[in-house]
Amino acid sequence: MSPTHGSNCSDALRRLYLFLDREIDSASCEEIQAHIDDCSTCLSAYDLDRLVKSLVSRSCAERAPEPLREKVLFSIRAVEVQITEKRQA
Repeated sequence: MSPTHGSNCSDALRRLYLFLDREIDSASCEEIQAHIDDCSTCLSAYDLDRLVKSLVSRSCAERAPEPLREKVLFSIRAVEVQITEKRQA
């Protein structure tokens, strides 16, 4: 790592999710990007975290198949009925 980056691995990795989500200022983003560009260890962590984030994002965007949705909703309603019955008893 070059000393001009003003960052070390633990700092870059600690702020990695903020960097991925662009939730930090542009100067910090540039600093972390420069570090990742020069550090193969942090680049590997960045690539892995980016992949996981992408998979989670894609999974959350997909709609569950209708039979599964119906089973889940049925289970929720059954639990709600049980709770209501216990409260009334």
